[in-house]
Amino acid sequence: MLYGKNILITGASKGLGAYAARSFAEQGAKLFLVARSINLLSDIKDSCRNKNQHKVVGADLTKDIALEHVISTVQSHFKQVDIIVHCIGGGLGFKEPLLSQYELEDLHTLNIGIAAEINRQIIPDMMERRSGNIVHVGSIASSEGIGSVGYNVVKAALAAYVRSLGNYLNAYNVICTGILPGGFISPGNSMARLKESNEDAYNDFIIKRLPRSIMGDTEELIPMLNLLCSEDASMMGGCMVPIDAGEGKAYA
Repeated sequence: MLYGKNILITGASKGLGAYAARSFAEQGAKLFLVARSINLLSDIKDSCRNKNQHKVVGADLTKDIALEHVISTVQSHFKQVDIIVHCIGGGLGFKEPLLSQYELEDLHTLNIGIAAEINRQIIPDMMERRSGNIVHVGSIASSEGIGSVGYNVVKAALAAYVRSLGNYLNAYNVICTGILPGGFISPGNSMARLKESNEDAYNDFIIKRLPRSIMGDTEELIPMLNLLCSEDASMMGGCMVPIDAGEGKAYA
């Protein structure tokens, strides 16, 4: 399904981004992986099939200069970018409900701004070719207030961005979508950190929040990512797809 595709993945050094990289490589894709830690990225690359055909760049994408460098590098590295998977995001540890303007700006940059700028510079080529897939990783917090104030706000905004941009890009046969995961565990992600730091809270989350009484595994998200990265997602443009094993309560 993804054989020979050129794929850019942000936030690729851990969690879903790292797992997706390995999965896509197994399918024969060529990867351009970006995250802050070049060492972690190199480890991911080395664990991928056909490791020599993949490229990694360590960069803090919240910095304008680094973001521009990554965009220009991926455009020169690949003749064309076929697929973008935006895994970068997070709550930055901001738990205080009364957030400052600057904290909200930081959250917006991390969760929406980086993706929006990459999209702005790469999608026009997809529009001209009338081919391309862009997938954004949101959260069930995109549709209901289950997280911190800041996290809920930016994930809701991300859903609005995907819905609006996806609607526009449908006319060009470019498929812009996203997923809304519930709780799942993957090396280095928030649930893995919670389990390590507070196992009681981790187990309490499973009991109270997850109808299956089982923490989701990253592998369970991959089939949906495969679909959204393919031409088979032709009617999915603008959709943010819940994948939460019934954790969410909102009607999507």
